[in-house]
Amino acid sequence: MSPENPPGLAAVVSPLNGDLLLRPVRGGNTYEETVERLLQTIRLGLALPGVQLPPERELATMLDVSRDTVRLAISSLVDAGYLVVKRGRYGGTFVAENLPSQPLRMGRDGELTHQVDFTHDELEDVLILREILECGAAHHAATRSLSSVEREQLWSVHKETTESTEENYRMLDSRLHLLIAELTGSPSLLSQVATSRMRLNELLDGIPLLAPNIAHSNEQHEAIVLAILTGDAQKASEAMADHVSGSAALLRGFLG
Repeated sequence: MSPENPPGLAAVVSPLNGDLLLRPVRGGNTYEETVERLLQTIRLGLALPGVQLPPERELATMLDVSRDTVRLAISSLVDAGYLVVKRGRYGGTFVAENLPSQPLRMGRDGELTHQVDFTHDELEDVLILREILECGAAHHAATRSLSSVEREQLWSVHKETTESTEENYRMLDSRLHLLIAELTGSPSLLSQVATSRMRLNELLDGIPLLAPNIAHSNEQHEAIVLAILTGDAQKASEAMADHVSGSAALLRGFLG
């Protein structure tokens, strides 16, 4: 049975910051990257259904793009069913209550389309990259001297994932993995893990969510989290490797 709180840990705190991926856009494709950042924030569970996004002006400042770019990106995601714009005194931009079930991709012409086809090589590319990024993230997070707030947040997000409904499991699972990447202190790594996780979730959406797998995954999550909290970098990396290999086996079995 899981401990209520591991040694030295206080009561749980608030979940992951929804602004985590809303960092300045780099490069010349500002519209495409703005859509990507907003979509990652939604699909990776950092802005849950019904949550209001920051105002356009604030988003433009956070992403370091023009308000016109933010407005165009929001309009595209409204059309795709991910956002809802409400007018009036209590208006604003909100994450849709019922998100599209299929992943959203952007074509070369900037159009948003739903596509889920992966080749064998693309499948292997996603799985190899994930293993390298996430095992490294767990290892490095365990080497850092985490603050009490960071330690509480990690345990809180783990507990929320364990206690989540089947409907929200993959979204909350993503948040936990993103938090581990954030705890490395590397924004670049976090960005890479977020992009990798988006591709992974497209694959996971193509296979059934099995109750025994959820239970096993939660046990593996706890091993990873406790290794990070106790500063055991090798154990954290090994536990993460065991975890990602389990997901990879399911994906190869269903999709390979």
